[in-house]
Amino acid sequence: MNTPIKIYIPNETASNSVGAIEAHRTISRLKGIEEARIIRNGSWGAFWLEPFIEVEKEGHRKGVCYKSVDLSTFNTIDDFLKDFESRQPFDIREIDFIKKQKRIVFSRIGMDDPLDISFYQNSGGYSALKNALNLDQQTIIDKIKKSGLTGRGGAAFPTGIKMQTVSDQDNSLKYLACNADEGDGGTFSDRLIMESDPFALIEGMTIAAFAVGASKGFIYLRSEYPLAKTYLTRAIEIARKNNFLGKNIQSSDFDFDIDLRIGAGSYVCGEETAMMESIEGRRGLVRSKPPLPAINGLFDRPTLINNVVTLATIPPLLNGSHSDFSDLGSGKSTGTMPFQLCGNIQQSGLVETGFDITIGEIIENYGKGTKTGMPIHAIQIGGPLGIYLSSKMMSTKLTIESLQTIKGSVGHGGIVIFDDTVDMSEQAKFAMEFCAKESCGKCTPCRIGSIRGVEIIDRLQKNSSSKEDSILLNELCKTMEATSLCAMGGMTPNPIYSIINNFPNELIDE
Repeated sequence: MNTPIKIYIPNETASNSVGAIEAHRTISRLKGIEEARIIRNGSWGAFWLEPFIEVEKEGHRKGVCYKSVDLSTFNTIDDFLKDFESRQPFDIREIDFIKKQKRIVFSRIGMDDPLDISFYQNSGGYSALKNALNLDQQTIIDKIKKSGLTGRGGAAFPTGIKMQTVSDQDNSLKYLACNADEGDGGTFSDRLIMESDPFALIEGMTIAAFAVGASKGFIYLRSEYPLAKTYLTRAIEIARKNNFLGKNIQSSDFDFDIDLRIGAGSYVCGEETAMMESIEGRRGLVRSKPPLPAINGLFDRPTLINNVVTLATIPPLLNGSHSDFSDLGSGKSTGTMPFQLCGNIQQSGLVETGFDITIGEIIENYGKGTKTGMPIHAIQIGGPLGIYLSSKMMSTKLTIESLQTIKGSVGHGGIVIFDDTVDMSEQAKFAMEFCAKESCGKCTPCRIGSIRGVEIIDRLQKNSSSKEDSILLNELCKTMEATSLCAMGGMTPNPIYSIINNFPNELIDE
C-alpha cells in the first residue's frame, strides 16, 4: 500500500492571521484530497514565511511560503501539487534561520500535530517524567540547581532555589502555578509552546510538582489566546486519558492535576501576586511582599510559580538528551533563551540560541535588518517597560548580566526594532501611557505618577529645553522607581532613562 501524501498546514495564531485558515479550508475541499492526509502542525517560528505549507512524499518533506497566493484557483489535489513543485519547495530545517539556532526547548515545534501524544513520546517526550518518578525529589531539585536554570519570565530568579523553598515548607497541600499571561508586546514564546508543543508544558509542570510535593496545578492563560486555550484544554484531557495527569501517574503513588484559568485581560495580572488574586476569583491587585508566594501563596499555601518557557525547559534539561544545556553561557546566563524578533524587521520570528549572542548578531544573522531598508535607530528589549538601545550599542550581549549593567533586562526575550523614522519622545510617552492604562491602581506612585508623567512629556515635546520639566521628570521617575508596590510602576522609568541617556536631544535638550 502506498504511503499517503502528507500536507502540513500550520494551525497557530501567527500563521492563521496571515492565511493558514483559508489555506486549510481551500485545500481540504480539493477533489482527490482523500489521497492525502492533512496535518495541522504548529509553526516553525519563522513567521516571515507564514503560511508555510509543507508536503511530505515518500518520507521527503519540503515546504513553500504561500503568502498572498490565491489557492482557490485550484480544483484538484493534483493542481495544487503541480503548483507546489513549481515554486521550488525547500526543507525549512536547512535554512540559516532554523539551522543556526540551538533548539532545545523548541526542538519539536512545527514538526507534527501538537496533540499527537504518540509523536510527542516518540520524540523523547515524557521520558523525563518517567525517569523523575523513580528519583528522590531532592535529587531532581539538585539537578535543576546544578543546571543554573533561571526563570525565563523576566526576573531571572534561579529556578532551583525557588523549588527548594517550596519543597522545604512543611505543608500538606502545595500548589504550582504556571504564569501564561504573556502580556509584553513583541513576545510570543509562551504562546508558541502552548499552541505547538503543549505536552512539553504539561510534562514540565508535572515534574516540577512532583519535585516540590504539589498536588494541584493551575495554568493562568491570558484571555487573548483563544487557540492556546483550545490546545491546552485538549492536551490536558489527552494527558489524563494516558495517565500522565490524575491519580497514580504512571503507576506511581503521585497524584497531580491541572486546571486552566483564563485571565481577566489585565497586564498587571502577569505580576505573580496579582495573578494569584485573579486565580482565587478576586480583582487582580498586587499583594505586598513578604510573604513570598513560595511560603504563602495560592489559598495561603506554598506555591511554585514559573512561566511557560521555564517549565517547558525542565524535561529536556533532565532527560539527558541535551546535556550540553548547562554548558551554554556562563554565570546567571545559562542554557538557551528564546528571543523573539519583531517590529521593523525583515525576518520576524523566534530564535532559540545561547545568551552569548550580541544584539547586532541576532538582528543581522537572523532578522536580516529592517523591513523598510532604513537604518536601525532603536531596539527595545524586555517588553514595554524595557530599555531602548541605540544603533551604537549593537555589540551589547544579550546576557542577564550585560543588560543589568546598563539598567536593562532580558525580560521575556522580546526584541522590537525601530528604524530612523521613529519619534523617541513618543516612545517615552508611551511608557507612561502604558503604565497609566495598565496600573492596578493600588499604589499612588504608579496610579498618579504615570498620569503626571504623560503631562510632563507632553510639555517637553513642545519645549524640550525646559529645565524645570526635565528636573521634574527625573524626580518623578526616581519616586516611581523607589516607591511603587511592584515592577509595573518601578520599571516604567527604565525606557525613559534609556531614551534620555542613549538618544541625546530626542526628548530633552542637553
